[in-house]
Amino acid sequence: MSLVLNILHGTFILHNSSFCGHHSESLTWLRHRSCFSYQNSTGFQVGRGLQSYFQGSCGVRYSEEKCLAISKAKFSDGRKLDAIPPIQTLKDCPREELSGKVVMVRFDSNILLREALYLKSPSVNRAAFTIKYLYEAGAKVILASDWAGSGTPVHLSEKSVADYLSSILQLKVIPVNSVSAYMQSKAKALEETEVILIENLSKFGGELSNCSVFAKKLASEVDIFVNDAFSQSHKNLASNVGVTRFCCSSVAGFHFEENLSQLIEATKTDKYPYFAIIGGGHLIDKVSSLHFLASKCDGLVFVGMMAFQIMHASGLTVPLNLVDPRATEDSLKIIQLANRRSIPIVCPKDFWCINDHLPKRLDLIPVNGIMDGWAPVDLGPVSLGEIFSLLSKAKKILWIGQLQFRSTRENNHGTSKLVMMLEQLIQNGCDVTVVGSAASKAIMKTTRSPSAFNIVEGTSIIWEFLRGRKLPGLSALDRAYPFKVDWDSIFSDPAQPLVVDIGSGNGLFLLGMATRSKDLNFLGLDINEKLVRRCLDSVHRSGLINGYFIATNATSTFRSIVSSYQGKLVLVSIQCPNPDFNKPEHRWRMLQRSLIEAIADLLTTGGKVFLQSDIEAVAVRMKQQFMMYGKGKLAVLDDEDDPNIGQGGWLKENPFGVRSDWEQHVFNRGAPMYRLMITKPGILPLQPNRLLRTSDRLPNLNLWMRTCNLQRSII
Repeated sequence: MSLVLNILHGTFILHNSSFCGHHSESLTWLRHRSCFSYQNSTGFQVGRGLQSYFQGSCGVRYSEEKCLAISKAKFSDGRKLDAIPPIQTLKDCPREELSGKVVMVRFDSNILLREALYLKSPSVNRAAFTIKYLYEAGAKVILASDWAGSGTPVHLSEKSVADYLSSILQLKVIPVNSVSAYMQSKAKALEETEVILIENLSKFGGELSNCSVFAKKLASEVDIFVNDAFSQSHKNLASNVGVTRFCCSSVAGFHFEENLSQLIEATKTDKYPYFAIIGGGHLIDKVSSLHFLASKCDGLVFVGMMAFQIMHASGLTVPLNLVDPRATEDSLKIIQLANRRSIPIVCPKDFWCINDHLPKRLDLIPVNGIMDGWAPVDLGPVSLGEIFSLLSKAKKILWIGQLQFRSTRENNHGTSKLVMMLEQLIQNGCDVTVVGSAASKAIMKTTRSPSAFNIVEGTSIIWEFLRGRKLPGLSALDRAYPFKVDWDSIFSDPAQPLVVDIGSGNGLFLLGMATRSKDLNFLGLDINEKLVRRCLDSVHRSGLINGYFIATNATSTFRSIVSSYQGKLVLVSIQCPNPDFNKPEHRWRMLQRSLIEAIADLLTTGGKVFLQSDIEAVAVRMKQQFMMYGKGKLAVLDDEDDPNIGQGGWLKENPFGVRSDWEQHVFNRGAPMYRLMITKPGILPLQPNRLLRTSDRLPNLNLWMRTCNLQRSII
């Protein structure tokens, strides 16, 4: 489903393995990075309680009330919620329902396994708070992550990481060293301790390929999946996407949620002037994102290698070895857009440069004077002065990407100067968001108030976000309907019985039903926004006052939408879900446990569920899943004496006399449909427990429903 991102005063469409092996110990490496002294299993300070302040690393204090308040403040504004794809968050889960549940947390190793310098970061405290919160709520916690390429040695063993996490969390974390051991001893391990760590995921091909078999192993017996690795959201991994197919619920942790909200806030022009400081290189890979920033910001400041691309396109003389000729045309388009909007583009005028043949020499050279053999490493004083002059009046700044031009030499003078200036601007009321590990590291080293900056981990995330890409790790989380449905504005009488068609498609079935039955309300739910818009246009043109459509992922939003309805839910239909023959395990994704449980809970006594498919295996599977997850509240209407029930227990005809668009297509080609009706009986079984006979069936749905009501009155 396309995600509409209303930001910056515009609309932007977001478009086999097993755990094994042992590694050498590096506990010493991890120990020196923690501000806590490590304690053994008999000395852990566990269960201090979240009602008191959670004492984070290096003295940063976070409380349960504070974390939840931050979440609420960031997401309670309806305008902000409209700007992001709605997701379920950990704060949305009632705390009492977490007790005894098995919860897998995909934590961010870039946050929790980092050097002591970062431990004063609010990000570390939020990431640790997610795990502490679950533990204090009585959940059985499984920790999963990778620690390759995050600044940590790949050879670290699970024991080393578990010991380090124990010291950070002040909880007993037990490592499990192989997937088979994980599968065999998970229950036992969770009986002995509330927190276990599974093996480094970066060692397995199934993780990177999002293998469904591997993901199913990871999610085995897991009730709730908590994604707290926001910096991995642009990747399609088994541990952040695949596992969500096999868990009852998938939510964002506190660190994930805060990073997402900061990202959204950073890309909104609610304050002026708004400037973007752009570091890093590879402009050709970021063209769409830069074009977007140029169309919304009041000025662009290039402080990284991309500056040479912009200067070259402007006609300035720059070293050609610092320019990618493929990006010249794209750079020129960005300049032209800025000129049309009359906004400045600032590039450096001078640089501190080094020569590989003179390693100890550092020269200040103007941009047009950089000769062969010299390479820029930092901004010069003229460049910094011009940048400071431009930003002095800023009210909002987004800094993305590293300032340094060359990572082989440590030179942070320009970066430090920039950080100090931004800190001064913050004191004057400017909102500053910093994206990326290099910039955040500079803040940690330079300022005493890192919490004054909005720090977002993961430079790749914002580039993907700004270019309009749909982030897999974000999209995989359950969607929570972001606002209460105004039923009074949708239906003329919101107390009438409700019929819901899940996967309503082109809406032919629901529109036909609504036209025939005025004393029922009809609601279509479909994930395809384009189809929903067409259906709503049809509702408007026809003047229907008892039909409506919502674009949503019904699997996770059905309960939150329907539970607020004033009347009774009398019928749910699920017709012809799309099978994926190339990936059989994907065929049943529409019918997940959470959806069936919600239907079983919300359906009124005597209400019906109508299922049909032109693929018999799909229909059989739907029937099995409703019986498996229906909480014992549902029964199949399969009276053998009913002439409308044929071989295999399938209904011979559609009992409503209204076909869906796909059903009509199947009928036209003479293929069979596999239909069944499920009911929610009362305390006693329906008498008789059967579908209405052919002679009793009426084409008018109102009378059919009234007959259902009559059957209930007999019970």
